[in-house]
Amino acid sequence: MGMHTLADAQARDRADALRGYRDRFHVPEGQIYLDGNSLGLLTRDAAAEVQRALLQWQTLGIGGWLDADPPWFTLGEELGALVAPLVGAEPASVVVTGSTTVNLHALLATFYRPEGSRRKILATALDFPSDIYALQSAVALHGGDPARDVVQVASDDGRTVDEAAIIAAMTDEVAFAVVPSVMYRSGQLLDIARLAAAGRERGVPVLFDCAHSAGAVPHAFDAWGVDFAVWCSYKYLNAGPGATAGMYVNRRHWGATPGLAGWWGYDKDRQFDMVYEWRGGAGAGAWQIGTPPLLATAPLRGSLRLFHEAGMTALREKSLALTAYLMTLIEDLGLCGEPYGYSIGTPREDARRGGHVAVEHADAARIAKALRARGVIPDFRAPNVIRLAPVPLLIGYEDVWTTVQHLKAIIDGGEHLQFTIGRERVA
Repeated sequence: MGMHTLADAQARDRADALRGYRDRFHVPEGQIYLDGNSLGLLTRDAAAEVQRALLQWQTLGIGGWLDADPPWFTLGEELGALVAPLVGAEPASVVVTGSTTVNLHALLATFYRPEGSRRKILATALDFPSDIYALQSAVALHGGDPARDVVQVASDDGRTVDEAAIIAAMTDEVAFAVVPSVMYRSGQLLDIARLAAAGRERGVPVLFDCAHSAGAVPHAFDAWGVDFAVWCSYKYLNAGPGATAGMYVNRRHWGATPGLAGWWGYDKDRQFDMVYEWRGGAGAGAWQIGTPPLLATAPLRGSLRLFHEAGMTALREKSLALTAYLMTLIEDLGLCGEPYGYSIGTPREDARRGGHVAVEHADAARIAKALRARGVIPDFRAPNVIRLAPVPLLIGYEDVWTTVQHLKAIIDGGEHLQFTIGRERVA
């Protein structure tokens, strides 16, 4: 049986130990949802947690802060402890709070300390723009020049950035570095352990933006000696649009006074003493700023149940298998080059690949629209990338096989040519 047949794809699905998890998602009828790297679908477990939170609010009122299950008062810490195994961290080093960018600002405000000639913040030329905006504002708040003091390491191919180039840029002028774990366009997975070690050797604190790896790639933050990390919960973690994000602070940084200190980061045993002297909470909890939004936080507790049941090792193994299968099918079916014009912008090595595949095409925007019309939900990134994320809890081999047939048929029939090109606003 050849690997390019539907029968082979179906056989792979029958052998998949994770196939039963799809039933725990609310999947729109008739869709192959490959956009979980932008917004994960609702799980039945997450929906149940929201309903439970609403019921506790209804029945307990203000008593829910201490008497709900779990108590709302310590929800950020409780969820942080549940997320910690996914990123290889001790429980107190992780807290669920804020948003990715707010958490980035909170850590920059604390640990970016420009002094003398050491003023620059290091990033890459392929970072998500939101991170660069935050770095520029941090530099400006310290009286620096964002054009001079935010240094973006160049990409040789427009897809990837060499770790050696990032390390070489960690000069004596660099006071802080912010690096993505996975490049949001190409899906390149950076060597976090190597970069964290290089930062320690050079006295450069390194923060990793793990928005495109949390829940998709197992990490070992403690073992790797990572300084800081931030991530969202609405992509691979399936906690819903605008869900409360996550933050990691290595133990060696505990006790620092947060640069954006707030009520919710106070020592929980003393918070209601209502004194004016700062006393930070334990671990990463000190970097919480405001009261957690209960209804944007509760879904994460439900969705995390699936990750704990399935295990990150099994999830990663299937993710790598699905993305490799997708790339192999595209290449072996002759879709790369003429007459189809597709190419793969994602590294082929398992150790360098996150959870999605960047399928490139000169007419990617219109092809993405044609895929949606056929019931395949992709993600488009200008100017030429169709991102396809075969999330392992949701997607099977037949889904991937069918998607590749759609990519071929769209070009064969010229279906994409009927769609107009505008300013695409797919998140």
